[in-house]
Amino acid sequence: MIIEITSYYARDGQADAVLDQRRQATALRTRLGLPPGRIFRKLEGAGPDLRWECVFATRDDYDRDMAVRVASSEFAATRQAMHALLERFERHLQQDMDD
Repeated sequence: MIIEITSYYARDGQADAVLDQRRQATALRTRLGLPPGRIFRKLEGAGPDLRWECVFATRDDYDRDMAVRVASSEFAATRQAMHALLERFERHLQQDMDD
């Protein structure tokens, strides 16, 4: 199992806009036939204002998902709009070692 974890660090005052944009990206993923993933908002402590996670059964599934995103001009525009709201962005892939 592969987990994609994307962390969003909002510019000052933009946390709500980042959440709205992430929800738009999630809706787009669904329209593209991709799994929606899950959105998490920071309640307290250090770290990103928002985190998105999506689980893939295999690395090939993840690679196919990325290929759909790369091929979509609408996804590129959504990504560009998101980055305008961010101070910092991180994407990490992790593998479940118990599989």
